[in-house]
Amino acid sequence: MSNSVTNSNDYLQYLLKSWSAKSASKLTGLNQLRAHAIDSVSTQRLPNKYDEEWRFTDISPLARLTYPPSQQQLRLQFNDIDKFCLQNTNRLVFVDNHYSPDLSNVADSQIQILGNLHSLMSSHASTIESHLGHYAKFDHDIFTALNTAFLHDGALIIVPAETCIAEPIHLLFIASQQEVSSYPRSLVVSGPNSKVTLIEDYVSIDQSPYITNTVTEIRLAAHAQVKHIRVQRDSKQAHHLASCAVSLAGSSQYQSICVSLGARISRYNLEVQLTGENSNCTIDGLTLISGQQLSDTHTSIDHVKPNCTSHQQHKCIVDDTAHAVFNGKIKVRPQAQQTNSSQSSRNLLLSNTAKVDTKPQLEIFADDVKCAHGATVGQLDSEEIFYLESRGLSKTTARNLLTYAFAADVINRIPVTSLKQQLEHIVLNQTQGV
Repeated sequence: MSNSVTNSNDYLQYLLKSWSAKSASKLTGLNQLRAHAIDSVSTQRLPNKYDEEWRFTDISPLARLTYPPSQQQLRLQFNDIDKFCLQNTNRLVFVDNHYSPDLSNVADSQIQILGNLHSLMSSHASTIESHLGHYAKFDHDIFTALNTAFLHDGALIIVPAETCIAEPIHLLFIASQQEVSSYPRSLVVSGPNSKVTLIEDYVSIDQSPYITNTVTEIRLAAHAQVKHIRVQRDSKQAHHLASCAVSLAGSSQYQSICVSLGARISRYNLEVQLTGENSNCTIDGLTLISGQQLSDTHTSIDHVKPNCTSHQQHKCIVDDTAHAVFNGKIKVRPQAQQTNSSQSSRNLLLSNTAKVDTKPQLEIFADDVKCAHGATVGQLDSEEIFYLESRGLSKTTARNLLTYAFAADVINRIPVTSLKQQLEHIVLNQTQGV
């Protein structure tokens, strides 16, 4: 089904024709945003290894894939997705980027606005238009521009002021078709003094090839609290391209935990802006890959106002000939005095052919700050392995135990028990016999 194209321009031209073909299904109120995005696509190109932000990640195989936008065709039953569902959560399900109300479940009566962005556009146009596309900019990001151009269904969460959502909200994005492109979109607006836990989960029914290009935007009002758990467990033959943009108002708190397990090639861009005083964010990440996988994580934490705090820890476990990339940037603007920020990149290589490129960065333009960063790349400690062997464990068991402990430090921070148990099982399976 996939035909060869000669370069990135051919690939983008193919998508532009796909966009024209589906222009008949218009979205009232979003046409202008989509039109601006498609104009932006026409002026950009796919990045390559000569671009500084992509020099470790070769996505040229993507230019050879003419995967059309997914169409709504497969009706899954609950038995098909039961293994992905989480206990005691509100759930929105999207199959190949198409909203599935039959598989979704909203049990918390406190949630006044939760559902499909397309369906809620007419009743909440003002709120949606004042936030959608305002944080994830597409002028210089070809994949965000493509996502916006193909925007149709999407997850919309608006948490009213002074509201605490007791049960987590599970956004389940399921890939069921092969050789198609999907463009999931999520918008989260958390009102003043609100509190919510969000789970953004990407899964596949089988190990088929496809492309997922996803964008998430999160806005925290003053004193809001958002916990954001992101899990990427796509097919090992998939391409996963993702961006998340977060904006924090004064005294708000954002906690992010990102776990990347799947996809042949994956890229995740996380941009956090602390735009109000006394706001803070905590970002934890775990990448666990093997075979010929390539996983690239780029983060940017922008301290705009004074008296803000950010702490980041990212871990990679890399086996076989897999390649992990981490680029973390912390920017402190001149007016952001009294900033307290730290960043740590820790990487574990399980084979002599595994590779990690890590690049923590600090850009500090204020003089009254406390900032630190560091990176380590290495293999399992032979003394620790020897210690466990002296206690009766085999060498393989000792290596498995230490590898799992390295990953568990991040997984144990996930506040949703059923999800934590699922990920523990996956990590245990992947760390056996290393």
